[in-house]
Amino acid sequence: MSAFTSAHHLERPRGICLRMETKLRVEMLPQPDDCTCGPTCLHALYRYYGDDLPLEQVIAEVPMLDSGGTLDVLLANHALSRGYSAKIFTYNVQMFDPSWFDGREIDLAHRLKLQLDHDDSHRLRVATEAYLSFLERGGQLRYEELTASLIRKYLIREIPILTGLSATYLYRTMREFGTDGKPDDIRGKPAGHFVLLCGYDKETREVLVADPLKKNPISQTHSYVVSIDRVICAILLGILTYDSNFLIIEPRRPRKLQGSRADSHRRQ
Repeated sequence: MSAFTSAHHLERPRGICLRMETKLRVEMLPQPDDCTCGPTCLHALYRYYGDDLPLEQVIAEVPMLDSGGTLDVLLANHALSRGYSAKIFTYNVQMFDPSWFDGREIDLAHRLKLQLDHDDSHRLRVATEAYLSFLERGGQLRYEELTASLIRKYLIREIPILTGLSATYLYRTMREFGTDGKPDDIRGKPAGHFVLLCGYDKETREVLVADPLKKNPISQTHSYVVSIDRVICAILLGILTYDSNFLIIEPRRPRKLQGSRADSHRRQ
């Protein structure tokens, strides 16, 4: 993807990360192809927790969509199958009606099944079946305001956030056209992507991003910083590609880790 010239002036160049309030030590490998950003992020998260699973195995085990890529709930189901807990904060109102989260006792699985009776599109069916499995396995769904405080809440607890978002908005690139994803500002469609959020600075309001796309339009490395506002907008605009969610995965039992997982600097 080719970025607008101005994109490189919006954030700190070449992924330079100065002293941050919280910076988690996440090691991200490059995604092998255009469709494996999700499993590659999940693999990095497993490694962060000391679960050294080969990337090839994660890619082989995570279901992929016919159109390419995957869904965050399919990543969550893989984590649940390995004994992790998984919580999804969703902003995808194409999938979930806001009234389902208004405090009443509602059977989410039942509502999802009823919804599918009235909209039998392939993508919705795949997503619905995945969410039904997610709920059956003990996965949690949350619907609350996406704020800097919510993101920071998990990062200061040393928990990286796996999020689906709009790559088109995050990178400030042209939309993509065709199966090979060529930049096309006329015929193109928005593109989705997965990244890990692994650091935050309250003073500068910047987020550290671990990106499986190594040669991305923002940086030539897997790590760079962007403003929290830009990240929040990119997550919300992920609704265009069913990616408007973020995923919290945690081990149910503490795992042995080598050294500290975070470099934390508290400002007075």
